[in-house]
Amino acid sequence: MRVVAIEEHWSTPNIDQALRSQPAGARDESVALNDRGDIPARLLDIGAGRVEAMDAAGVDVQILSVAPPGTHGLPAREAVALSREANDRASEAVRRHPTRLRVMTTLPMSDPDAAVAELRRTANAPGHVGIMSYGRSGERPLDDPANDELLAAAAELGRPVFLHPQIPPDAVRAASYRGFDPTLDLALATFGWGWHIEAGLAALRLILRGAFDRHPDLQVVLGHWGEMLLFALDRVDSLSHAAPRLERRVADYFATNIHIATSGMLTPRLLRHALDYTSVDRILLSGDYPFHRFDAATLTDFLHTLPHPTDRHKIAHANAESLYGLAPLPSRADNRPATGTAHPLKEQR
Repeated sequence: MRVVAIEEHWSTPNIDQALRSQPAGARDESVALNDRGDIPARLLDIGAGRVEAMDAAGVDVQILSVAPPGTHGLPAREAVALSREANDRASEAVRRHPTRLRVMTTLPMSDPDAAVAELRRTANAPGHVGIMSYGRSGERPLDDPANDELLAAAAELGRPVFLHPQIPPDAVRAASYRGFDPTLDLALATFGWGWHIEAGLAALRLILRGAFDRHPDLQVVLGHWGEMLLFALDRVDSLSHAAPRLERRVADYFATNIHIATSGMLTPRLLRHALDYTSVDRILLSGDYPFHRFDAATLTDFLHTLPHPTDRHKIAHANAESLYGLAPLPSRADNRPATGTAHPLKEQR
């Protein structure tokens, strides 16, 4: 079975250095989570080593995305230059591995005009099929009117926005996440809880701000099975009574504009619960490489909890192919040409 994994992380040496060089108080402490084990080397590799890891996991295509915190928290001028460099490096990786890699565009969100310009610059670049974003850049939330032109451009160009978790603002961390030892403080504010609340809130704010009413073609992807929102959807929908300007109920946007990714959490009970609140057509496979690394057997076992083969194919590859405009080609193992020449993926817009 063909496998397409989205939200597969990488970074550049210059982005990494810039994040670590920020002054105290402005530095995003979550970058320390990129330092574990062999993660640093794997993040920087978007070449042969990554393809080898994909082969071992049974993954046919990865959609690359710059690892958190990306360039969102960097000063505008620095973010513009580093985003451009990352996008060009990713395009070159796609040229080298045209059947194996695609990429989410990195945008300098600290300068909304520059972010729009970079999105349009990469509109026809090899393999750019989506956007990796976060809920805030500095103190400006993604739903701020300053970013509305970007949301319009994303909808126009058919670029889904992956809303990735990020560390809460420092004031929120001080109020809600500190008081333990530094390691536990950081864990609680990131992968243990805070990340997911931040991402879910960012998506909810987009709905309540009317982003999907203004831009009905805008598509957003939430990782980690919906960043808490999906499982609280009945409660969240009660906000509809307080938002009379919305064209529909809050929960309705999850059927038309929100997609759910697994983020390496291949847990059958989460899949069963998700299917109570969303359609199988809106669930995407993401491995969250290299922070999670599933193997082919784990993936097969997870997919086979779905009784219908069509549903397995949807989550394994068909939903991603539809959302990101990838050609529905056979898997590596199914149909290798006799010459050894790889099938090309459909050229992107």
